[in-house]
Amino acid sequence: MKCFSRYLPYLFRPPSTILSSSCHTEADIISTVEFNHTGELLATGDKGGRVVIFQREQESKNQPHRRGEYNVYSTFQSHEPEFDYLKSLEIEEKINKIRWLPQQNAAYFLLSTNDKTVKLWKVSERGRRPEGYNLKDDDGRIRDPSTITMLRVPVLQPMDLMVEATPRRVFSNAHTYHINSISVNSDYETYMSADDLRINLWNLEITNRSFNIVDIKPANMEELTEVITAAEFHPNQCNTFVYSSSKGTIRLCDMRAAALCDKHSKFFEEPEDPSNRSFFSEIISSISDVKFSHSGRYMMTRDYLTVKVWDLNMESRPLETYQVHDYLRSKLCSLYENDCIFDKFECVWNGSDSVIMTGSYNNFFRMFDRNTKRDVTLEASRENSKPRAILKPRKVCVGGKRRKDEISVDSLDFSKKILHSAWHPSENIIAVAATNNLYIFQDKVN
Repeated sequence: MKCFSRYLPYLFRPPSTILSSSCHTEADIISTVEFNHTGELLATGDKGGRVVIFQREQESKNQPHRRGEYNVYSTFQSHEPEFDYLKSLEIEEKINKIRWLPQQNAAYFLLSTNDKTVKLWKVSERGRRPEGYNLKDDDGRIRDPSTITMLRVPVLQPMDLMVEATPRRVFSNAHTYHINSISVNSDYETYMSADDLRINLWNLEITNRSFNIVDIKPANMEELTEVITAAEFHPNQCNTFVYSSSKGTIRLCDMRAAALCDKHSKFFEEPEDPSNRSFFSEIISSISDVKFSHSGRYMMTRDYLTVKVWDLNMESRPLETYQVHDYLRSKLCSLYENDCIFDKFECVWNGSDSVIMTGSYNNFFRMFDRNTKRDVTLEASRENSKPRAILKPRKVCVGGKRRKDEISVDSLDFSKKILHSAWHPSENIIAVAATNNLYIFQDKVN
């Protein structure tokens, strides 16, 4: 797996994160990572409600290897903590998801959401400022009209580049439960937001009205058996979307069939093996993430122990199943006691849909090559991620005699986990969030 075990690491930390890795605050923990459609920008959101955007370095003749590096482009406060007085509930500022819109002009647009409110942000550059006003001085003071003897035409003068982030739309008051997903439609006019029991469809231009397209809330909440865990639009078909549930099922819906998509078009579920049934079966089968492939032919789901690839034309079982950390199956009891069994891991495709990536514990992340069926475990840590160093594959020893380069399953640090990651849309560049650190790895360049 040449392109996996030979990655160059670049370690970045948001400018607001100035403490050492062992002394970070809760607000500094990265909660989402997302490349834009070209891969030139990379956005991260954290539990403090901040969004940090990184921009890729332009290639120079003197330093061609710096092309892959990302530097801070803009930082802004997206959400603030709020309090719902009607329900006596605190609304956290934590950024749950970020989704970019395709670039239409010189400005960039992205959606960010916390538990209740989605915001549309415009990120733009300003490199000139107007000077030469008639009624005020350059420092802003109003001039005495009697001193004005001639009219001047204001001119634009160059200034230091300034990146501004301004909220253009605020979509609020539409979700009773916590928002877990947002997804931009391929028509680029609408997007959907999903919470535990409902999915709403929004027009990007209209903030005071949304359409409820999925509602699984029962009349009696005591009859509730499952919740929505993730949702995403098809990359090419604007009428198609999927949503996953805590029961390990995926429903594909067609908005042309009905205004309320309570009746699915396709239902994806893998039959459970009775021999593997245990107390934890229902918990570990809950799907934490669902992603369509770029081609739109497949979709990928992540549950606690596995990643599965589904063919949209075959509902009965997954096309491929990859074990992420099967060595934890014997540790489920302790993972249940420390609540790690409820961790929600994300999964991502590479640009050609041939490789998938997802996170694990001990700051490990896993890659699976769908063509060769080979896989690799890599580690994102400050100790082994010196600039331009080659990452070495890691192995976990389950039992028996441990080799020198292996780590025992009993030595894994479950407080260090890779929940959020992103893959460049066209190149072998990946971004991995490990607590309050952002690691960017790229394919080996000569």
